[in-house]
Amino acid sequence: MSSATTTEASHGAHAEAHGHHPPFLQHHFDTPAHQFDAAKMGMWIFICTEILMFGGLFVAYGLFRGREPEIFHLAHERLDKIMGAANTIVLLFSSLTAALAVRQSQVGDRKGTTRWLIITLLCACVFLVVKYFEYTHKFHDGLLPGTHFRAHLPAYAHHGHTLPYRAHMFFALYFMMTGLHGVHVLVGMGILTWVLKRNLRGEISKEYFTPVEIGALYWHLVDLVWIYLFPLLYLVG
Repeated sequence: MSSATTTEASHGAHAEAHGHHPPFLQHHFDTPAHQFDAAKMGMWIFICTEILMFGGLFVAYGLFRGREPEIFHLAHERLDKIMGAANTIVLLFSSLTAALAVRQSQVGDRKGTTRWLIITLLCACVFLVVKYFEYTHKFHDGLLPGTHFRAHLPAYAHHGHTLPYRAHMFFALYFMMTGLHGVHVLVGMGILTWVLKRNLRGEISKEYFTPVEIGALYWHLVDLVWIYLFPLLYLVG
């Protein structure tokens, strides 16, 4: 049993010993520990399905790159590695702040939990802003998927060089993988905002911090996926 489960179980047992039913305990659970374990198991199962989904995209990338290695290499050189690295640092830092929010909620520090959740959300906003500028640059240079690809035309030459038309496959996968990840960032922001509101209402305490831990667990998934996307798309090519 994890320390978090032990903490909630001890508080739940204390409440039951005094004949109290914790307000946060749902009617279909016997104990707070049971509720916490069920919530955490549900999130882990969901994370596994998300990994399978992104895993399919990674396999597709590997197959297409195996067929067109030179074209993929040329295409990946048109990505902005500085922006990609900056977003990697931002997400890694946001994972730290999310973990700190969990820790503060476990010790009952409501203000500390609020502070770290807000910082995590601000990091998410920075990530999306950087991604917006990166996408804008791709649109301007005609680095788009499918029939919208224009980087093979002389008018879109980069330093006097154009890309083969087949490079649109790389950017189709690029936009699909980073776009899907961006959707997960937005969903994660929604989850963390919901957790933040509950904390501000006083619904989060050292007796009940499940929403913070589950929300942070989802956010770690967002960070983990990007850790694989960054080297795959920006460094390896």
